[in-house]
Amino acid sequence: ASVVLGALVLMPGVRVEAQQKSPGAGPIVVLETVKGTIEFETYPEEAPKTVERILELVRKNFYNGQRFHRAEPRFVVQIGDPESKIPQKSDWWGRAGYGKPLGVAEITKKRRHVRGAVGMGYAGTDPRQADSHFYITLANRPDLDGRYAVFGRVISGMEVADKLQRGDRLNRAYIKQ
Repeated sequence: ASVVLGALVLMPGVRVEAQQKSPGAGPIVVLETVKGTIEFETYPEEAPKTVERILELVRKNFYNGQRFHRAEPRFVVQIGDPESKIPQKSDWWGRAGYGKPLGVAEITKKRRHVRGAVGMGYAGTDPRQADSHFYITLANRPDLDGRYAVFGRVISGMEVADKLQRGDRLNRAYIKQ
């Protein structure tokens, strides 16, 4: 027998990872990848400048056409290097960014690196140098807590994130209306 949940029909034996938007969550970002679609909610109350930067870059189509320059099973997938649009530069992917550090480290104790957390990457040792790179955790990673700002969480498409490999293309990113 199937179970009706709002407009969603759950069939026995079918796993659904879609989640409800959290209280206080901000805009939802949609990532249309070559492997499928991922949606993540943002947390502007905890990381206002980080969320503002990501939304600004999404509106500017900064991420469109980029490739995931990092994909480590059971760890993270990461994007944010505009040079990743050029396959011939794959040895250098992950080193470039938007070019304007945030200047703040919005690391809170409220948001943890659970499976599906969306965090802000940075090079070196100073989280205030975060720029345009963001990642999705593919497993619970408490070792990252207190070191990186978690500014969002995947609410649908986690199975897509699990399938992503280095070099997979992000066709389009946009803000869900």
